[in-house]
Amino acid sequence: MKKNYLIVDAYNMIGHWPELEKLKKMDELADARDLLLQILSDYYKQSGADIIVVFDAMHVPGLTRSYQQYKLEVVWTAEGETADSYIESLTAQLQTQFTTVTVATSDQAEQWAIFSQGAIRIPAWELYQNIKRAQKEVSQQAKQYQAEVTVRRSPWDDGQLEKLTDLMNHLSD
Repeated sequence: MKKNYLIVDAYNMIGHWPELEKLKKMDELADARDLLLQILSDYYKQSGADIIVVFDAMHVPGLTRSYQQYKLEVVWTAEGETADSYIESLTAQLQTQFTTVTVATSDQAEQWAIFSQGAIRIPAWELYQNIKRAQKEVSQQAKQYQAEVTVRRSPWDDGQLEKLTDLMNHLSD
């Protein structure tokens, strides 16, 4: 069985997913980043892929870092390094005969580099739709489970209940 990786170009998602784009336009970019990480963390549970989220920090001196959060690997690129170049390099490292690498990006130029390395490219909007579909499936499964659990099942069948009722009536007389 192949190991699956999903590499996400974070700012592409923020620019294309409605709830994230709304936060960005309201000048709440930090909240948009946090919400993106929460959404992807939930999706991790359904997808089973190791998710690596890459933020472009090329214009922020000294910010380079990588850490685990919400069961995701979060990467801030080095000064002078774009998210695209980091993702292309990481994809080349991870793509082997034993792995499947999917890159979520909407950058046109990046998709050719990703394809040439044998990885799969998924546009931001398609990943968004996949996540929404997975959330809906989980919600439906939870509702179905809840409905099954809340159905009260009597330990007695109808014939036994009838005999028990007759016995109780007989004793009360």
